[in-house]
Amino acid sequence: MRPSGRAPDALRAVSLQPGVARHAEGSCLIRMGVTEVLCTASVEARVPPFLRGKGEGWVTAEYGMLPRATHTRGDREAARGKQSGRTQEIQRLIGRALRAVVDRKAMGEMAVVLDCDVITADGGTRCAAITGAWVALHQAFEHCVLKNVISGNPLRDQVAAISCGLWQGTPVLDLDYAEDSAADADSNFVLTGKGGIVEVQGTAEGAPFSEAQLLELMALARQGTDALFAAQRRAIGR
Repeated sequence: MRPSGRAPDALRAVSLQPGVARHAEGSCLIRMGVTEVLCTASVEARVPPFLRGKGEGWVTAEYGMLPRATHTRGDREAARGKQSGRTQEIQRLIGRALRAVVDRKAMGEMAVVLDCDVITADGGTRCAAITGAWVALHQAFEHCVLKNVISGNPLRDQVAAISCGLWQGTPVLDLDYAEDSAADADSNFVLTGKGGIVEVQGTAEGAPFSEAQLLELMALARQGTDALFAAQRRAIGR
């Protein structure tokens, strides 16, 4: 029995609320169980120096956890003057995931910065950030279309992410913190709506797991992301 009482293939309750940030070109508040992440998309009329004059855009991300996102207060990384390695790794992952489904030539020379701020953490924050950031990015691009900044939405596909793991030897979907902290193995799958794989992160926490178990986790991840893709489409009105 999972600590949450969910079936092995059950997601936590998912909510995607777009348009929650008044000033951002795009935004989404995603809730997966107790985990909450606010994703905003900000459009900038410039690109990094390495892209100047190349006629294509850029999508990047920043990620952070609010001080009381967890059970005890964590220091703001800005106050420490240095981002943790975990933070840097996650925000790079979010940026890669979103760039994988964007036609950057169709953006022209502009950039979109996705800020993903964890309000409440209960496992799966990086996966929730990717899933919510896609909705925020879609909204930002639609805003640019309405303002005649671009002729069409440069998004070519959906992208979402989900965690899977081995809990007491059983493959399970969408780990919360109680499961993630005690799992035999945990993994994150970043997948696209057309069936593509952007990234797979998998780690055994004790004994190695088998290729057959990895494929079981992949099958669960596809089932979970299919549900997330449907939630994204509902959030953008499709």
